[in-house]
Amino acid sequence: MSARTVTSRLGIAVAAATVFLGVAATATPALADDGANNHPPIYKGRVTAKSGLLLRDAPTRGSRVIRTEPYNAIVPIFCKTGGDNVEGNHLWYLLTDGTWAWGSAKYISNIGAAPRWC
Repeated sequence: MSARTVTSRLGIAVAAATVFLGVAATATPALADDGANNHPPIYKGRVTAKSGLLLRDAPTRGSRVIRTEPYNAIVPIFCKTGGDNVEGNHLWYLLTDGTWAWGSAKYISNIGAAPRWC
């Protein structure tokens, strides 16, 4: 390989690394610090659906049911997004308990701060 090819490839690699590190450095402050590891916070909510809450694989009423959470269960919430309207509420929460399932915010009461947007 010629010196020019090596220099060119090295320059491309350095430029790509600079862009990647610049994007990572820009994105990092947007994530809330949990006080130790600079990971996004995990919010909590309580299930208010008396018959239990159906958790789905997408923020829509017609998506596949993954599992259910019982009434009054505490659930970890990663973020919120808009989705199908459920009795006047179009927000859905992405739960982070290993299944990454979606639950309608209509039936999850926030404990503490409202989750951030996805």
